[in-house]
Amino acid sequence: MWIWGGTGVAVALVFYFVHMATRTTLPIRAAVVERSSLKSTTPTNGKVEPQSNYEAHAPFPGVVKAIYVHEGDKVSAGKLLLQMDDSDALSKLAAAVAALRGAQANYDATMKGGTQEERLSLNGDLTRTQLDRDQAQKDVAALEKLQAQGAASAAEVSAAKSRLTTANNSLALLEKRKSGRYDSTDVAHSKATLDDAQAGYAAAQEVVNQANVKAPFAGTVYYIPVAKSEFVQQGDKLLQMADLTRLQVRAYFDEPEIAKIHEGMPITIRWDAIPDKEWHGHVVRVPSTIVNYGTRNVGQVLISIDDADSQLLPNTNVTVTVTTSDTANALNVPRDALHTEQGKSYVYLVVNGRLHRTPVVVGALNLTQVEIRSGLHEGETVALGTTNGQPVSQGAAVEIVR
Repeated sequence: MWIWGGTGVAVALVFYFVHMATRTTLPIRAAVVERSSLKSTTPTNGKVEPQSNYEAHAPFPGVVKAIYVHEGDKVSAGKLLLQMDDSDALSKLAAAVAALRGAQANYDATMKGGTQEERLSLNGDLTRTQLDRDQAQKDVAALEKLQAQGAASAAEVSAAKSRLTTANNSLALLEKRKSGRYDSTDVAHSKATLDDAQAGYAAAQEVVNQANVKAPFAGTVYYIPVAKSEFVQQGDKLLQMADLTRLQVRAYFDEPEIAKIHEGMPITIRWDAIPDKEWHGHVVRVPSTIVNYGTRNVGQVLISIDDADSQLLPNTNVTVTVTTSDTANALNVPRDALHTEQGKSYVYLVVNGRLHRTPVVVGALNLTQVEIRSGLHEGETVALGTTNGQPVSQGAAVEIVR
């Protein structure tokens, strides 16, 4: 067995060396090393959304009274777009106005020391009390003179002085009521009641305003999900409008591509509905986290569209392509020519009909081309592979197939 096995190996080696000595030239495809612009791009999907979007929602359950626009209408700022039946809202607004006026009057009275009627009454009491005090002073003085002459008793003088004291006390109390009728707690309570009434009025007024939907800016009404006379619940969407000349795309880039994306990178945008048109934009915000998007882990990149027009609509699904690098006048070869072994790159250079393995240093690359930073020169020829499926190797004789 050992003899027969050795004989077989010897025969195989003979046939191999004979084949190597007599083999034909390998037919190969080849490319010339050249200089050109080398762009690296990454495509993904995204959704168009307005930069300035307005959504109107029903402020209360009710009936849509009137709709003054249609989907696709361009409107100016302040135009009345839709109106709900606001009779109940107007009634609540009237009640809020009454409550506000009452709270304001109460606060004014607190700050001024009472209502006008109360102040007039108090002033009258002060005047009468001052007159009583003045008269009591005169009586005391007169009786003291009479007492000195023996014409009045000490009891009469004492009684007059008691009346004067009473008048002074009453006058002091009235003056205190006039200057400080309400303390800080009363003022704070009155102010809180006024603030609450003002908030109630503002809320009621806002409900009325929301019932009459007006365009907050010039733009295009692109969605109206309700109809005239339709009953809607509070919070239901009534319409949407946007400035369609200011759009953006929320693009979803897979996690391995995120590190390549930077603010300001140029973007091209295509929509299958208009295949012969292309829009352009730039990255304005890079991802801050990775999220699940179906079966993918993606980062959301915000893209501003520089040439948005009325043809590109909100909520459309588009394809975006970011240019991650753009190297001008780069020395490059097709990616088919590049080989890698143990982390080192090389190509097969065609010299005088034979292959020479040549180490290279690569730079930027895209789907078809790779930049060569060193190892090759412009105009040299590199092998891309054989046309008959045989492997290329160092020193092999080759013939370039055009």
